[in-house]
Amino acid sequence: MSLAPRERERPGIPLRAVIPNAVTALALCSGLSGIRFAITAEWDKALMFVGIAAVLDGLDGRIARLLRGQSRFGAELDSLSDVVAFGVAPALIAYLWILRAWNPAYGWIFALAYAVGMALRLARFNARIDVEDQPHKSAGFLTGAPAPAGAGIMLLPIMLWLASDGQWAWLRDGRIMAGWAALSAFLIVSSIATFSMGALRLKRDLRFAAVVIIAMIGVALVSAPWETLSGVVIVYLASIPFSIMRYAAVKRRRVRQAAAEPALPLSPPLPPAPPRRPAGRRRSPPGSP
Repeated sequence: MSLAPRERERPGIPLRAVIPNAVTALALCSGLSGIRFAITAEWDKALMFVGIAAVLDGLDGRIARLLRGQSRFGAELDSLSDVVAFGVAPALIAYLWILRAWNPAYGWIFALAYAVGMALRLARFNARIDVEDQPHKSAGFLTGAPAPAGAGIMLLPIMLWLASDGQWAWLRDGRIMAGWAALSAFLIVSSIATFSMGALRLKRDLRFAAVVIIAMIGVALVSAPWETLSGVVIVYLASIPFSIMRYAAVKRRRVRQAAAEPALPLSPPLPPAPPRRPAGRRRSPPGSP
């Protein structure tokens, strides 16, 4: 009985690998659309499209894992999309919003500092993606503010300005925006430990309360989007000192555990070497006088 010939592999890539990349491309287009609306001074739409890019960025990785469509190409495309949507787009929006009117030269420097900081953060992430020894990741923390959170921090003054219907005119001060851009750039490139949403664990008795809070936030996003988004970003900023203290406690616990582990037994000492004969003496043969 002859065996059936092995089926040839079908050319091309499976559809499940294309869907996550398409979602990432949509996030890239959303970030670029935010720049387009910033050029026409439609600030609410500009920030809305950056927010859509953040939602899509959170979905593409989960869709890829669900469909088993992870690939190196998808990881590189995701980083490029993050640079544009959360680095270039917020920098240009802030520049066109007030930095250009404040001082075109100095304002552009602060906008560039944020965009370059985001590129450096993502380059560091890609360089360490296969490194096993990552203390923050192994403890359930992130290194610095992640890209979507960094974009939210950068755009917080514009969110507050929109939430006040333009009444908080003091926010449209180039000096405030420049300092805020510098702070945002520091947070995204820093090595401080920040909370990771994927690593957070809730107690069983808090699960129902968490569902209610998330539902309330969703309703608030529809009725008062800028107030809600501003509050979320402020809460995130307030959590950073607690994440630093929490990670410091984890480091101290690891040091104590390492010190309490028994030391490995030492190997037995080697036997002493036989004494060497003095040079120039020869042993007499047996029976010689």
